Amino acid sequence: MAGKTRSETSQTTEKLADKAHDAVDSAAEKATHAEEKMRDVAAQGQDVLNAVSSYVKENPLTALGLAFAAGTIFSSLTRRR
Repeated sequence: MAGKTRSETSQTTEKLADKAHDAVDSAAEKATHAEEKMRDVAAQGQDVLNAVSSYVKENPLTALGLAFAAGTIFSSLTRRR
């Protein structure tokens, strides 16, 4: 580093280190927020699964009919012509 004094080099290194720490802190904050969102979505998914499971246990024939109808519709939409 021609022409720079140790003090200038030290200041530059300190600034770069501060920027790196800020970037890591920002990434960690965003990761924490993303983790919270994922946990919320997972909890909602578990609630839906529990509701569907309860419905199927209470109405097995209706659930079977709905599954058959959904399968028939899906098959007709994806069938190659």
